[in-house]
Amino acid sequence: MSTSTTTTTAVTATTEHELQDYSHSSATEPDDRHLQTEQLDALNTGGVQDSDNVASAIPDGGYGWLIVLACSTLTFHFNGFTGSWGVIQSHLLQTSLPDVPTSTITFVGSLATAATVAFGLASVRLTRLVGARLGAVAGVTLLGVAQVLSGFTTSQVGGLFGLSGVMVGLGMSLLYTINNTLPTQYFSSKLGTANGLVKFGGGIGATVLAIVVELLIERVGIPWTFRIIGFITLSTGIPAALLLKERTQSRKAPFLELAMFRNPAYTAVFIAAALGAFTLFAPPYFLPLIARSVGLSSTTGAGLVAGFNACTAIGRLVSGPTCDRIGPTNTFLIAMLLSAVSMLAIWPFSSNLPLLAVFVVLNGIANGSFFVTMPTVAAAMFGPERAPVAMSQAVTGWTVGYLVGPPIAGYLIQATGAESKGSLDPYRPAIFYAGGLALVSAVFVLIGRVAMERKVLKRV
Repeated sequence: MSTSTTTTTAVTATTEHELQDYSHSSATEPDDRHLQTEQLDALNTGGVQDSDNVASAIPDGGYGWLIVLACSTLTFHFNGFTGSWGVIQSHLLQTSLPDVPTSTITFVGSLATAATVAFGLASVRLTRLVGARLGAVAGVTLLGVAQVLSGFTTSQVGGLFGLSGVMVGLGMSLLYTINNTLPTQYFSSKLGTANGLVKFGGGIGATVLAIVVELLIERVGIPWTFRIIGFITLSTGIPAALLLKERTQSRKAPFLELAMFRNPAYTAVFIAAALGAFTLFAPPYFLPLIARSVGLSSTTGAGLVAGFNACTAIGRLVSGPTCDRIGPTNTFLIAMLLSAVSMLAIWPFSSNLPLLAVFVVLNGIANGSFFVTMPTVAAAMFGPERAPVAMSQAVTGWTVGYLVGPPIAGYLIQATGAESKGSLDPYRPAIFYAGGLALVSAVFVLIGRVAMERKVLKRV
């Protein structure tokens, strides 16, 4: 009885200031202080973490590396499709849909990426009900079957919207949600590296498929290209999905946690990512058109897209360990600044292959880093138990940018008559639109970073 009274008194006497001091102390301090700090942080950010999550140790490896391999394979397929859409789009406009506006075909690709994030919260709920394995199998099946069926609709805009847009997007939403959240169950101090390797698979997929799609279209045409890619997705994606399993299962987490927006840092990063989403797919979608306008061949245009995707792979791979070393928010800020500078200072003047190549390298690295840093920032703010909801809320905010970002650039290109002129000049309004939004996004990341920590050299 006396022990209980003493303990209660001690806990009551512990002030919030003292708990904050503990959080900055060395890792050798007692574990009970660390747990108290975690509980206080959870209250400050709008919720309390599940006690099972606090008590269970994250292995930082083990079967987690097989999870990373499987998730990387799945990312290969859905990122490969979005990364090669610019090549498909260019050929559709030249062959089976020559009278269709560029913005309309661009909207098909945008619809797929928008659906990926729009259904993020629903995907979290579904995968909690059926499990990551069945969720991933369903996602791969939707993606692969949609690609096969798209081969029968290459002359029908409505069919492309329904299959390459909506159905592909639903499949990618399930896979994207699982790939963002499952590594948080297996990794803590190495989470950035794990996320980087998962997203690296997507960069490789986008690079490889941009080249493969161009070669296939030249040899077998667009319809059979769709079908072949779809069969490859099904035959390799389903085995990868079957390797997935949760380390812990939590079906009592809320569908939404709007209280997270009481955290000013989370709100600022949410806005930054939402604005950044407007800019992400402008380069890969329009590089083939720009290359053709400045006198380069379609093969060179496809090569630029492949190079861009290869550089996103480098960005994904490098930014993971960088998150672990200097902090995910710091890495996110660097990525958005690099994106803005490359779009505003290099792309508008890239009227020849060397300058286009420089832009492709820098913007590709920044672009790839975006997709690694965001899940890592969410997990760092709220921990693995709440990271799925935090990340899904954040990516849902990307929906508008994914849906209308590239089409807005397409409308600007149409309005200036860029496609009928052999010059880069008419493309500049679209380029400055994307670059300007990237710069505003970087400003909001900076606001979020300052809200978390004012010290410049602090790991955040």
